Amino acid sequence: MNYYTIKSPATASFIEKRSEFIGNIMPVKSNSEAVDFINIIRSEHRKAKHNVYAYILQNDNISRYSDDGEPQGTAGIPVIDVLQKRQLTNVCIVVTRYFGGILLGGGGLVRAYSHCASITCDSAKIMNMCLCRHLTLKMDYNMYGKISYYLPKFQTITINTTFTAEAVLELLVLSEKCNALISEITDISNGTVSIISGNETYEDFSSAKALT
Repeated sequence: MNYYTIKSPATASFIEKRSEFIGNIMPVKSNSEAVDFINIIRSEHRKAKHNVYAYILQNDNISRYSDDGEPQGTAGIPVIDVLQKRQLTNVCIVVTRYFGGILLGGGGLVRAYSHCASITCDSAKIMNMCLCRHLTLKMDYNMYGKISYYLPKFQTITINTTFTAEAVLELLVLSEKCNALISEITDISNGTVSIISGNETYEDFSSAKALT
């Protein structure tokens, strides 16, 4: 099963009726990492009227949010709703508001916090984390071109290629397609390709493209 997260911190901001909204998003893997990030942003924006936050963690299916003084339901819920609709996890987002003196009303606050969360997510690089397996393929040079032709069919990611006495390909392949790929390579090469299967792990497959 795959999940979506972000690669690195990102920020975005906009102004609505003289109130400045600043969004900061961070990849996190634990409750303590999320709390540390929230505290860092609060420290950086001590003079801000509100530092609204939301975070979702894959482990234990944790999701938390805070309105931080805004009317109930107008800030934290819209922010976490953006994360949920985008299916993002292992992320923490803090939306800071510097009050500009003009009240936005309940609906205006919901729209403003939702918009800031959205543009902050847009500014981050999204990763499609998929359960995959590391494969090492060792083959004669005359098999390299033939094997390489079939790999896009299985949405593999090549992480290393070396050419010495033989061609060596190091790949990441989706776990659900691993057995089918091994079977295809075995058939194509009549069993002449050495296949070493590594451990399963989650890796970013957002750049993988299928053969069409």
